[in-house]
Amino acid sequence: MTTQGLHTAYFWHGDALRSRSVSALVLQGQLDVPALPPRLLADCEREVAHHLALEPGDVAALSLARARTRWPQYRQCVQAVADWLGTLGLQQVLADSDVALMACRGTRYHHDADQYGSKAFCNLFVSEDSGMDLHFPAAGHLIPLARGTVLVFDTGQCHAVIPRGGSFKLQAAKVEADVQTGTQLFLTWELPIEHAQVAQALQIELDTDPLTASRLEEEQLWIGGRRAPV
Repeated sequence: MTTQGLHTAYFWHGDALRSRSVSALVLQGQLDVPALPPRLLADCEREVAHHLALEPGDVAALSLARARTRWPQYRQCVQAVADWLGTLGLQQVLADSDVALMACRGTRYHHDADQYGSKAFCNLFVSEDSGMDLHFPAAGHLIPLARGTVLVFDTGQCHAVIPRGGSFKLQAAKVEADVQTGTQLFLTWELPIEHAQVAQALQIELDTDPLTASRLEEEQLWIGGRRAPV
């Protein structure tokens, strides 16, 4: 089953909305990146536990500027991702993209096209394997998350980070009460979907429904002619 052709994302291009297809592709790899320094890991764990108070299913940003003062291998990680993207024909895209350090305790099934419809995500997981998988149900991908797992995917794809061998409920906001999840840290870059190399790598078609785009007032994702829930 694929999502391409069934989904349409409407995203801001300047002052107007533009339409595009949603890619069912997930570009993935496994990089040799160094383990997080113990001091940085302890600092992130304190932040997650005491300030972010992440519950199972939550994802939130950490301070990358603060983390970099405790992360001498940060540039090595970024270079590894840049080199990998180069093998996919995505040279120089990373340098022009916003980056953030994120923490999650799993995530519920969701898409991000209502906020990031003009982007693809590039994620590098820097935590050790804690028994979590990244699931793309429509595309049929189940990716074990471990240090060095890297991937690029369309923000319009439904996805979740789920416990290996378990699942978060598809029905909206509730997580199974008995699920205990480990915390995953990852770097994420927002790659511009209109960049020719990004669109080509993910096989995204632009301006697939300009008439509807001209009538809308906000970014959104449609499936089968109707707006999709977040």
